[in-house]
Amino acid sequence: MVTVSTAPPTVLAASDCKGSTLASSFKHGKYSGIGSYPLQSFDLSRKSKYGRPKMELTLTQPDDWHLHLRDGDLLQAVAPHSAKLFGRAIVMPNLKPPITTTAAALAYQKSILKALPADSNFTPLMTLYLTDKTSPNEIKLARKSGVVFAVKLYPAGATTNSQDGVTDLFGKCLTVLEAMVEENMPLLIVMEHITTMDAVRFVESGKEGFLAATVTPQHLILNRNALFQGGMQPHNYCLPWKQKIFLGTDSSPHERRRKECPRGCAGIYSAPVALSLYAKVFEEAGALDKLEAFTSFNGPDFYGLPRNTEKIKMTKNPWAVPSYFSFNFGDIVPMFAGETLQWQPCFS
Repeated sequence: MVTVSTAPPTVLAASDCKGSTLASSFKHGKYSGIGSYPLQSFDLSRKSKYGRPKMELTLTQPDDWHLHLRDGDLLQAVAPHSAKLFGRAIVMPNLKPPITTTAAALAYQKSILKALPADSNFTPLMTLYLTDKTSPNEIKLARKSGVVFAVKLYPAGATTNSQDGVTDLFGKCLTVLEAMVEENMPLLIVMEHITTMDAVRFVESGKEGFLAATVTPQHLILNRNALFQGGMQPHNYCLPWKQKIFLGTDSSPHERRRKECPRGCAGIYSAPVALSLYAKVFEEAGALDKLEAFTSFNGPDFYGLPRNTEKIKMTKNPWAVPSYFSFNFGDIVPMFAGETLQWQPCFS
C-alpha cells in the first residue's frame, strides 16, 4: 500500500463549459494569479549540434491533478507514461462500473500500482464517484483508508460515464457533505479544465484555500476549430469542450478504433506531451517564470500535501511526437500526433 498524506477528500465540481482558450490571456497579461517563482535552473550555456545555445530549465517534479488511467489493457498501456513525468495524480473514478466505494478504490489502486514500472515512485491519489446513493458511512470508510483523497462530483449525463452521477446535490447528497464536515474533511472545490476568464474570475472570487481550478494543455491550445481542421479530427474531441490554478491534464486515452468511428469516444490522450505543451504555452506568453508554480507548487499547496523533491529537466530540443502508440489490443493516438514539439522533458 502506498503511504499518503492525510489531506482530506475533496468535492471536485463540474466543468465550466464556456469559451475557447486561456493562452491569449496569459500572453496579454490578463491573468497573473498563477504565481511567479524563480526557476530552479535556466541554462543557456549548453550548445546544440547546430552550435546555438540550448535552453534548459529544471522544475520540481509536477503532479497531475486530473488524470484518467482507465482499467484493464488501457491501464497497463498508459500508466507508465504518466508515471514517467508526474510524481502523483488525482485518478478519476468514472470507470464502468464507477469507483463508488472505498473497497473499489483500494482495488483500483492495487491495479494501478501493478501496472507501473518496477522502479516507479508514482503515487495514485484515489477518488470516489459521488452518486445519489453514496452513504455517510462510505465517507467515514474513505477517511479511515488514508488512500481516498477526493469525492468526484459528476452531474448526471454531463460527460463520459456520468450516467450514474448526481441528480440533486443538496437534495440527495447533503448528508454526505455533512459527514465530510464531521470527519474533518473541508469541502474544497476544484473546477475542472477551465478555459474562460469568467471561470478564472470566479475562482479568484472564492475564499482562499477552498476554491481552485485545473487547466489542461488541450484547453489552453485547442478550440472547436481544431475538431475540423483538414476534416474531422476525432483525437481532438474532448468533453466538456468549453470552459488558484494548477496542472490537470484530463488525459483521457481511448483505443484508436473507439475514436475513429461514428459516435467516437470523447477524450484527448495528452499525458505524453503535456509538459511539452505547457512549456510551449508559457514560453509564448513570456511566462516561463510562472511555469513551476503552475505545474509543481499550486496543486500540492491547495491539497495540503508536501511538494515533490525530485526534479525534472525541460530542454529546448525539438522532438517528434509518435503518430501512435501500438499495443496488443490496438493503438492509442496522442495529442499532437506526428508533430514536432520544442520542449522535451527528462529527469536530471
